[in-house]
Amino acid sequence: MYNSLFGSNLKYDLKSSLVVFLVALPLCLGIAIASGAPPMSGLIAGIIGGIVVGSFSGSHVSVSGPAAGLTVIVLDAISSLGTFELFLAAVVAAGLIQIILGFLKAGVLGYYFPHSVIKGMLTAIGLILILKQIPHALGYDKDTMGDETFLQADSHNTITEIWYAIKYFSPGAIPIVLISLAIIVFFDRPQIKNHKILGLVPGALWAVIAGILINQFYGIFQPSWQLDGEHLVSIPVVDSFASLGGLVTFPDFGLLATPDFWVIAVTVAIIASIETLLCLEAGDKMDPYKRISPASKELVAQGLGNTVSGLIGGLPVTAVIVRTSANINSGSKTKLSAILHGVLLLVLVIGIASILNLIPLSCLAAVLFVVGYKLAKPSLFINEYNKGFNQFLPFIVTVVAILFTDLLVGIGIGMIFGIFFVIRTNYQRSVIVTELKGSYLVKLQKDVSFLNKAPLMKKLSEIPSGSEVILNATKARFIDHDIQEVLNDFIDSSPDKNITVTIEGFNFNLNKTI
Repeated sequence: MYNSLFGSNLKYDLKSSLVVFLVALPLCLGIAIASGAPPMSGLIAGIIGGIVVGSFSGSHVSVSGPAAGLTVIVLDAISSLGTFELFLAAVVAAGLIQIILGFLKAGVLGYYFPHSVIKGMLTAIGLILILKQIPHALGYDKDTMGDETFLQADSHNTITEIWYAIKYFSPGAIPIVLISLAIIVFFDRPQIKNHKILGLVPGALWAVIAGILINQFYGIFQPSWQLDGEHLVSIPVVDSFASLGGLVTFPDFGLLATPDFWVIAVTVAIIASIETLLCLEAGDKMDPYKRISPASKELVAQGLGNTVSGLIGGLPVTAVIVRTSANINSGSKTKLSAILHGVLLLVLVIGIASILNLIPLSCLAAVLFVVGYKLAKPSLFINEYNKGFNQFLPFIVTVVAILFTDLLVGIGIGMIFGIFFVIRTNYQRSVIVTELKGSYLVKLQKDVSFLNKAPLMKKLSEIPSGSEVILNATKARFIDHDIQEVLNDFIDSSPDKNITVTIEGFNFNLNKTI
């Protein structure tokens, strides 16, 4: 049922695609501007991410497009290579590398990200969305909507930007964002969302229509409140086929034989692949139907998307968690919603750009507020806390690290903590010693490595003289050579302490039972 692209699923996917379109539109433009690239390159990447990647992807819920996590890399790469056209050639090469990685089944690496880090990433992105939209909600639009890093290009940061927004707010933005929020919340109620008529159009679209009408109302009755210029969406207007051709940029392969070119291509391919695999794993966890996406197939789809995007002037694409989250929360059933959002970007940006340019950013901020809240609900913190210290600490470290750096650095820090606690947990559970009336059971479980050598020696040395000891390895899958030596030394010395040792479940030769 859920694999069908049409039939009863179409109305859900079409509705979701509208919401994802409204979320993607400002982010595509903002990420392009923040990357030092033409605004149209972000929209092209969004279109390709929807139509091309969506068509070849094996994920039912993931949505691809230009990624904020690559902003700094793109900005530096364009500067390093010298022109945007040379960078586009590197994007094409990066796409081909991703296709090769996909055929080599490199996507399996995505299954090794700790759960706590994935949860932390989702929560952090939700908080960033909320914090970053506060200035736009107040009508202070100096920073682009696609910027998710803590330190901004204008020397401000996420916190100081909010302070400046409070000082220099635009009064007309506040009623727009409040009314838009009220509309979205109203239409998100189950009885409205599931209504046969009222549920056909998403609340986000009604909010955008309301935002445009309110701003036009200002122009008539309160001109000083009307939002214009940087406070509105700004899409290049296409009024003829000739002007459309002028917005498309083609790659320059002039540096193909240089080391710098391939360093950038490989960097983009690896970072884009990592971000995609993280988003894919997160999307599968949020998917209400718990479907598993083929990770290596996704790398091939992303590679095809980047190859096409680079050939026609688009930024690199990855699976993107903000759009994916909006897609899932809007009730998407299949990947048709991702494809349709790309079609909407293509048709509406070309066909009605002048109307889209009337949308206030404060109105779109309301849409992103709701997406951010659903990613970072207070209940998520409580649930992770209840799972125990070993899960909560990597989770909260990942959240804080992403908030105060950027996505990739924060994920790296979170991975270090996550892996440390995985090793720590396995380390603690690998050797268990229990005592009952002078008899000791030493259980070796799972993998017992050299890391367990010191605690094992300590536990064995504390066994008193005259005891009976059972060394049990029935549940051990691997026992390091260092551990074998410790056990042999204990068996050799046991007669001196009058300790009786029995061996169970070892698949290699310890000293003979005493």
